[in-house]
Amino acid sequence: MKLAICNEMFENWKIEDVFTYAVELGYDAVEIAPFTLADSVLDISEAERTQIRKVAQDTKIEIAGLHWLLVSPPGLYINHPEEEIRNETRDYLLALVNLCADLDGKILVFGSPQQRNVMEPLSFEQAWDYAQDTFTAGAELAGERGVVLCMEPLSSDQTDFITHPDKAVEMVEAVDHPNFQMILDVCSTAKEGLDMPTQIRNCAKHVAHFHSNDDNGYLPGSGNVDYPPIIDALKEIDYSGYLSTEVFDFKPDPKTIASKSIDFLNSLL
Repeated sequence: MKLAICNEMFENWKIEDVFTYAVELGYDAVEIAPFTLADSVLDISEAERTQIRKVAQDTKIEIAGLHWLLVSPPGLYINHPEEEIRNETRDYLLALVNLCADLDGKILVFGSPQQRNVMEPLSFEQAWDYAQDTFTAGAELAGERGVVLCMEPLSSDQTDFITHPDKAVEMVEAVDHPNFQMILDVCSTAKEGLDMPTQIRNCAKHVAHFHSNDDNGYLPGSGNVDYPPIIDALKEIDYSGYLSTEVFDFKPDPKTIASKSIDFLNSLL
């Protein structure tokens, strides 16, 4: 397993400074939220992509990939009733796949809870079919570019679309492409009252990424989640991907969060 840290908590930091600090702490990779680079990835030039990739290489840090994919620009929605919006979202997802590959990233995490809820007048089944179409297009390009698009089951207080890991597996199997897999997130799984080690084993065939945090949305080890069995389960399934820390509370500061997180995870690994 490799340890990664998500960059959005480093508010107003330059990405090269995030890379440098992550390396100093011993992280293997940084996971990037695209909105921290630009309002739209279409505005990130080839020269800027090359520079970010070069800085990561020079710093000796990997770019794990991208998450929070549809935070900006506004109006994106994978399963919107209007075809024009769905098509725009599909095209933007393809642009994100290209950005990830251009940065030498490996994973794209599709969370974006507010851009996937079932919207009237659609039924769940119609929303599902629209989402599947979008993910199929993304998976095909991901295969061409050598990255993996991951469906993230999120807790039901965030979205009403794919809240259980079993449904994420169902979507993965419906898309049926090796470059479309899934991610598990500790906080969302805990909020749904699910046992994470069990979910890891149940979803072992498709788990391509993992977000570490706690049931309070803060850093791993800060809440009520029993972490040793989680790490044991990941080892049991021979998980060799990123263990990437994502928090939703940025207090007191990113340095404290990043250092405490890696110390805790290293103590278990």
